[in-house]
Amino acid sequence: MAAYVVVEIAIQDPQTYERYKALAPPTIAAYGGRYLVRGGATEVLEGSWNPPRLAILEFPTVERAREWWNSPEYAPAKAMRQASTQTDMILVEGLTAQP
Repeated sequence: MAAYVVVEIAIQDPQTYERYKALAPPTIAAYGGRYLVRGGATEVLEGSWNPPRLAILEFPTVERAREWWNSPEYAPAKAMRQASTQTDMILVEGLTAQP
């Protein structure tokens, strides 16, 4: 079952974050993941949630998403992101296959 990583990001150090953006994608791909959303424009339809930047990643399974998150390949990029942004991140299970 697919899994999704949803990330709200407030960039505090744009130069460092640009380096992160170059390092992260190969690590995501190495674990079967891909970006579905990466910083596109957002529009509030209901409520007050208005993230400054939003990313949504898709992985084949929750396990692969966790493996990526904890991987030695992602560790340097993760540290760079954590040093340059304020981030809220969740892992969400996708739906099971529909008949």
